[in-house]
Amino acid sequence: MGRIKSTLIKRTAEKLMKEQKFSEDFEKNKEILGDTMPSKRMRNIIAGYITRLKKKSHTKQQA
Repeated sequence: MGRIKSTLIKRTAEKLMKEQKFSEDFEKNKEILGDTMPSKRMRNIIAGYITRLKKKSHTKQQA
C-alpha cells in the first residue's frame, strides 16, 4: 500500500496541470489548489501527486 492513486486523482491532476502552473513544492501547490477542491483531504492528495509528477519530470529532464 502507499502510492497507488485512483483514476479520479490522476485524471484531475493531469487536467489541472494543463490549466495551471505548479511547482515541485507541496505547500505552494496546496495554496494554488486552495478552495477549488471539494475537501481538504482531496486537495492534499492531488497536490502531493502533482508534486511527485513535477519532481519526476524534472529528474528526467536532467538525465
